[in-house]
Amino acid sequence: MSSATWERRELFRVTQTAELLVQRILACRDKDAYLLHEFVVMPNHFHALITPGETTSLEKAVQLIKGGFSFEFRKHRASKMEVWQVGFHDWTIRDGEDYQTKVRYIHMNPVEARLVECPEDWAFSSACGKYDLDPIPEKFKT
Repeated sequence: MSSATWERRELFRVTQTAELLVQRILACRDKDAYLLHEFVVMPNHFHALITPGETTSLEKAVQLIKGGFSFEFRKHRASKMEVWQVGFHDWTIRDGEDYQTKVRYIHMNPVEARLVECPEDWAFSSACGKYDLDPIPEKFKT
């Protein structure tokens, strides 16, 4: 799934703001809202490859990320500004090949945007290797 900032503002160019979103993504996973397989936070949007939890819909998972981030962001900034565009884009993953295509897309996003030369160099992505992730779902293993 992916979601963009309001009017595509580059809120996540600020390191502390990008880190706040990463921490929110991880915190929701840690509360069993979903399994987190991959993610990337870009300057004006983010992508996450998740499997919703047994009692959490995809919509609820997105609400937990976006709503929780907005609350924390506004609290730290003492601001009431809009943070997110309404809604999100979801992906239906058909098979293992499609799953790997989405993983490559997420990893390569900062490279394609010319923010880094290698996916591993982008600190706000699962590609950097410093975040604990959940394993690939069995049905998508190749």
